[in-house]
Amino acid sequence: MKKFYTVLLLVIALAGCQEKKRTYQNLFNDPVLFSKTVKELNYVVMQNNFPPIIASRNYTYACIAAYEVVAIGDSRFQSLAGQIKHLPPIPRQDTANVNFQYAAILAFCKTGEAVTFPEGSMREYRKKLDSLAEVSGMSSAMQKASKQLADSVANHILSWSKNDNYAQTRTAEKYHITQEEGRWIPTPPAYAQALEPNWRDIRPMVMDSASQFLTPRPPAFSMTDKNSKFYKEVLAVKNAGDSLTDEQKHIAEFWDDLGNRTIVEGHVMFTVKKFSPPGHWMNIVGIACQKANTDFSTTVYAYAKTAIASFDAFIQCWDEKYRSNVVRPETVINKYIDPNWRPYLQTPPFPEYTCGHSTVSSAAAEALTDVFGENFAYTDTSELEFGIANRSFTSFRQAALENNWARFYGGIHYHNSCIISTEYGIKVGELVNQHLIMKK
Repeated sequence: MKKFYTVLLLVIALAGCQEKKRTYQNLFNDPVLFSKTVKELNYVVMQNNFPPIIASRNYTYACIAAYEVVAIGDSRFQSLAGQIKHLPPIPRQDTANVNFQYAAILAFCKTGEAVTFPEGSMREYRKKLDSLAEVSGMSSAMQKASKQLADSVANHILSWSKNDNYAQTRTAEKYHITQEEGRWIPTPPAYAQALEPNWRDIRPMVMDSASQFLTPRPPAFSMTDKNSKFYKEVLAVKNAGDSLTDEQKHIAEFWDDLGNRTIVEGHVMFTVKKFSPPGHWMNIVGIACQKANTDFSTTVYAYAKTAIASFDAFIQCWDEKYRSNVVRPETVINKYIDPNWRPYLQTPPFPEYTCGHSTVSSAAAEALTDVFGENFAYTDTSELEFGIANRSFTSFRQAALENNWARFYGGIHYHNSCIISTEYGIKVGELVNQHLIMKK
């Protein structure tokens, strides 16, 4: 974050030297600035310890707000009003003297921070954007008009967001821990309570309901029948974890994306923060846009479509998680095979079936494939700042399939779950692509 502020201040200084050239047109029309703004929200999400499911909500509403500004100012794009659940048309706007790129960025910031966080989480960042507008030659009248449009659209999206049942799920019934065989219970080291057991009640964007895509039932729990599918799945996780290659460890670490990892050293417990799965895919969108040299509007469109697919994928997955309530491999292996066994990755605090990261990754990959094409090769640099080497892919779908294996290598999912999750994430992504008409 500090690095970006330094870069931004440098841009401001350079812009100040060229004020007479009215360089705000080039500065705010640069899609990289929008990607950096998304990254700024990514850091806010990470620092505030929000789990991936809630983070997805922030990204999605923020991206939709920015997209709706773009749809007003760019005739190539069509409003999402009437296409996604209960979103009413944006009120008629006065667009005279508006810089639509500046307005889109401001709408993103206002919506992203206000959906979940205390308002003001991105205040300092917005002040720097305002300074950038001023020193780069944007008139006070244009700044005012752009801010008015941004506020109007953001307020409209925020008003709509308040009816998605998020507030109601804050006080809904919690998960009940029982000793029933095969049922999920908290895992070490934090033994945290079940995360978001009522997320199925969140209003989807495109799906008819959380249960539109019902998955097959998971294998029946059995640790007495060594020929049962469940026993074989458990043993496969243990055997893989006991013999991981360096490449498999790298794959697992690269796709770990556990936003808050609890570290216990003696009597000391602390948390290591990273980007979550939707944050990782937001980074991938930026990488793809920069490689494809997309313009500002197309960049916002790519983020919005990917965020919407991820949002609905989480709802679909969490509906199944708390229907089946499947126990994690770590719990089963510790109880029946080896009490000292630990997975390579830390087990997240919610039921195993289906896999959230595999579902969201495959949905996001379908959305991005629709935007950029099937054979879009890229290098993912998202994890480098956390000390994890880059990985390269020939397509978004290949990346999603690698993520499938990553959860298995990490010891936190049975491979059967990952396979099914990938299949059903694709269904969600395909629905988004088929249902939403965004680019005319």
